Amino acid sequence: MTTTSGIEVRTVAGHEPAGRACRWLLTFGLALGPLVGSADVGDAKTLASGLSNPRGIAFAPNGELWVAEGGRGGPGPCIPAANNPMVERCYGETGSIARILPEGGFERIVTGLPSLALPDGTMEGGPTDLSFLGSSAYLVLGLGGDPAIRQAIGGQARLLGQVLHVTPGRSYQVIGDVAGHEASHNPAGNTVDSNPYGIRALPGRRLVADAGGNSVIELLANGHTRTFAIPPAGANGQSVPTSVAEGPDGALYVGLLTGFPFFRGAAQVLRISSDGSSVETFTPGLTAVVDVTFDNGGALYVLEIASGQVAPFPPPNPGVGIGRLLRQCPGDMPEILLTGLTFASGVAIGPDDAAYLTNFSVSPTDGEVLRLPLTPCP
Repeated sequence: MTTTSGIEVRTVAGHEPAGRACRWLLTFGLALGPLVGSADVGDAKTLASGLSNPRGIAFAPNGELWVAEGGRGGPGPCIPAANNPMVERCYGETGSIARILPEGGFERIVTGLPSLALPDGTMEGGPTDLSFLGSSAYLVLGLGGDPAIRQAIGGQARLLGQVLHVTPGRSYQVIGDVAGHEASHNPAGNTVDSNPYGIRALPGRRLVADAGGNSVIELLANGHTRTFAIPPAGANGQSVPTSVAEGPDGALYVGLLTGFPFFRGAAQVLRISSDGSSVETFTPGLTAVVDVTFDNGGALYVLEIASGQVAPFPPPNPGVGIGRLLRQCPGDMPEILLTGLTFASGVAIGPDDAAYLTNFSVSPTDGEVLRLPLTPCP
């Protein structure tokens, strides 16, 4: 299978069911007001703007920074949106992987990937996250809904809900079907709904957080899938895992979004043993977690995408899109590093020990990558 249908370069001057809960959060935001691109946030400076629904972010061993762009859909076929059947989401092959340029801006290095988007351009299905193992990247594509919709759409839509191996030459091939696992096994026992959202590539296996299926799926080197863990449901019956990171102790750390209305303090980061046999709370008291990662010193970074619902409860006011970045130094409590983010979606720690984030992740035209300088943990 092949790759790029051309490289596009952009520069910047200067610097419900579980799956429905995740999609509701990421698609509600454009109704809150227009997004503004190229906006520094506190000490975080803009490296690139003009990205299309940027989600996960990862560094290659050579220091290149790659971003999964969900794309902006296209002319169709169109199908009912998963969180609102009265609205259609339309198919196009506008998803991509972008490389952030050292001088600022970006170039799209893998293009033509499938994308499902609402009329305003907000992505509901497409590239969501990537992870490197050696010089190879592993890209997971979200779906949202019953995997059977892929056949109804046709074309490259069969890639939605799957994991791709992207070579250093920027060709790709399918290595596993996470959505197919949900269709065949439905591990959490809810409505069949798959929306793979986060991936961590490890030797011999890939771990995928399926936000739609309320499960963490393990993809083995032979292409077989198996259920790795089913996170415990919260008070509203939903866990919604969104992200996976390997900790310094070799365990897996999974961030939970929880379901709408994203009660403040109800989310957490779980610690799951390397073999999946034990699941425990590592960091409680969080809100709407969309990504987690570690630095070389063992500090945990947590990215939130809502401020959370608080009393009085009617009407719901979960502060969707109001994000912040937290850090938990080893043996300490989480501290807030950065506030004022708008639909931030991915975080990675660079070789320069700075934090890199995607911002405006529900915009088809104004997505950003930010760089935040960090000081070491005490």
